[in-house]
Amino acid sequence: MADLLTRIKNIIMADLHEMIDQKEKKNPIALLNEYLRQCEKEVEKVRHLLERQHLLKTELMREYNQAKELADKRKYQAQIASQAGENELYEFAVLEQTKYEERAARIQELLQQATNELEQLERKYEEMKHKLKDMHIRRMQLMGRENVARAHYRMDKVLQAGWNDAAYSRFHEMEQYLERLEQNVKANYYASTIDARIAQLEKKLETEKTNSIS
Repeated sequence: MADLLTRIKNIIMADLHEMIDQKEKKNPIALLNEYLRQCEKEVEKVRHLLERQHLLKTELMREYNQAKELADKRKYQAQIASQAGENELYEFAVLEQTKYEERAARIQELLQQATNELEQLERKYEEMKHKLKDMHIRRMQLMGRENVARAHYRMDKVLQAGWNDAAYSRFHEMEQYLERLEQNVKANYYASTIDARIAQLEKKLETEKTNSIS
């Protein structure tokens, strides 16, 4: 059963990877935008973790100050009890002082550890933000290159094969249409003026004939 589930999982993952590859080939900028959105979400999650770490450091500092204050207080009380000869009260105050000092020491170690971890997280967080900003700039650069490539492709398509075949054929058809239109105009003009022109030619020929006889 486990082997079957593993095979099904592998098949699903393979199909998913193939789909992602096809999507990347079809529109790489869209896939890059999706990747950047995921990175932005991760950076936001890290920011929340940093805020929690700051709160933890503040809480540890508060606990440390409280333990240190109580240890100093019990130390002073032990001195007073010792001066007054209150041995039992003195022993209790010293015991309390020791407990608070030990607590303060443990908290101080945790506070130092939390501070070091916070500094590391902040450095990595800043690196993440710079990396994300660089990725945004890189995306704009790629978008510009894609726009230029698309523009060149469309212009080359017009200036080369597409222009020589389709566009030239259309211009040739337009020239033939204009020639036919001009022929029709001339034909209509001749048809409407032929009687008058023939009459003028007959009159001219008769005049020339008369002049030659005389």
